[in-house]
Amino acid sequence: GMSQALHFGKSVHDNGWGMFTTFLAYKLKEQGKQLVKIDKWFPSTKKCSCCGAEKPVKLSERTYRCSCGYVADRDYNSAINIKNEGLRLLALS
Repeated sequence: GMSQALHFGKSVHDNGWGMFTTFLAYKLKEQGKQLVKIDKWFPSTKKCSCCGAEKPVKLSERTYRCSCGYVADRDYNSAINIKNEGLRLLALS
């Protein structure tokens, strides 16, 4: 509401997200863990978590079906891809 009423645009939303990620990284570091950020353009919804092939997916499609035979909920497939990309980036650092 504040961003619309005072015409700050996205800066208020961006600041909130930045504070959240900073706080999350701080709390994870206390526990001996690390926050890994993946690229916002990573094709998590278009990529098969089984074979790695990419295909266009409409937003209305709730089930991901790949030509390799893999079938899963679209969000579950995306979560696996995000986890795997995070692990890959962690191994590089």
